[in-house]
Amino acid sequence: MEALSNVLFDEIRVGDTASVSRLLSATEVEALALVGGDVDAFHIAEGRPGADGLQAESVGAEALLSSLLHQRLPGPGTAIVAQDLHFDGTLHPGDELVATVTAKAKRADARQVVFNCRVRSGDMDLVTGDVTVRAPEQRMHYGETATPSIILRRTDKYAKLMKAAEALPPVPTAVVHPCSHDSLLAAIEAAERGLITPILVGPEAEIREAAAAAGIDLSSYTIVTTDHSKASAAKAVALAREGQVHALMKGSLHTDELLGAVVASATGLRTGRRISHVFAMDVPAYPRTLFITDVAITILPTLEDKVDILKNAIDLVHILGNPEPKVAILSAVETVNPKIPSTLEAAALCKMAERGEIKGAVVDGPLAFDNAISEEAARTKKIKSPVAGKADILLVPDLEAGNMLAKQLQYLAGADAAGLALGARVPIVLTSRADNVRTRLASAALMKLVAHAKRQSARP
Repeated sequence: MEALSNVLFDEIRVGDTASVSRLLSATEVEALALVGGDVDAFHIAEGRPGADGLQAESVGAEALLSSLLHQRLPGPGTAIVAQDLHFDGTLHPGDELVATVTAKAKRADARQVVFNCRVRSGDMDLVTGDVTVRAPEQRMHYGETATPSIILRRTDKYAKLMKAAEALPPVPTAVVHPCSHDSLLAAIEAAERGLITPILVGPEAEIREAAAAAGIDLSSYTIVTTDHSKASAAKAVALAREGQVHALMKGSLHTDELLGAVVASATGLRTGRRISHVFAMDVPAYPRTLFITDVAITILPTLEDKVDILKNAIDLVHILGNPEPKVAILSAVETVNPKIPSTLEAAALCKMAERGEIKGAVVDGPLAFDNAISEEAARTKKIKSPVAGKADILLVPDLEAGNMLAKQLQYLAGADAAGLALGARVPIVLTSRADNVRTRLASAALMKLVAHAKRQSARP
């Protein structure tokens, strides 16, 4: 773990320099080969990307330079605007790369800095040349970051989501009781990406203490002070009822405290739908975003509950651009068994979809998990279904099954799980201390898209 701070344009002097070194693992070399297209299928299968190693121009050394510029000098907030780099040599597992950037010139009118760049492996220059960046103008500080483990992904399922969110104005968002490092940092990260305009609701002294510990400047943010966590939840909900905010983001209070205020009959944010939670999961081995529901709110859903849970998930996927998602109703088996209630409910949900009571999706079930996500498994079991092996949405039998499924995908398959609570008047981000930066930002982006869609549909 390390702290990251940036160097502002006015603080950079010609001659300032920074360096970083990295020992390449076999997995990293393979990942760079796949990204750069320098792939011989036979050698990759043998664990060796190319008989003679990976050509430096494939992206490896360049990626290290980019990391140095974005994390050290100038650091967070840096934007690369031009580069003139020359490549030579090859990369192999076990190579130690040393990247160095040195400020060569400043362009005050464009707020740009030209850096002379070099990447070496032993006595060999792999990369030389110049990179021009737009240096940051605003201080950013991240108290704790970690270099993530490399996981090979077929696609980045969140990239399209983030791009769509960037095109919309920030959403006024009540951040409820952000009195810990993680919860406050999640809100500030989302604000700095233009996803939200945060209103920090909670005890001001505790919020400022958390900010000071994390090196966060709160001068540009609004704080609405409250006495304790329950008061924070009540005030945030009141702001949403009054239309001052269009979304909620959970801070360091318990989920039950926040949802208790949300579902209060007289003062809450209820609609005609049951509130449920959806995970939008980026599973490296699965070719599409996988939506799993409900894994966080409804413990033992009834058939009536599952109708609302399913409708919430379908509406979300529609907002994200899929007009007819494929829904798998999960159970332990793929046949209706009177001794397994979830199979009976799956059959009922399919009949409701067939009769138009559930619209906008192709629904099938019961399906076991393997048949829902693997076409090969479905073929082996001779299951003929428009959903089997191609599911976009997985409706789980209950919270226990869903929670275990989501965590298994996260910790055993390297999945990221952006999440959102739906069914209230405004979308709600239920953050977790275990969320990484990518997941937190993707959750905020989901919330932003849903909040804008709700406001658009409410217009006459």
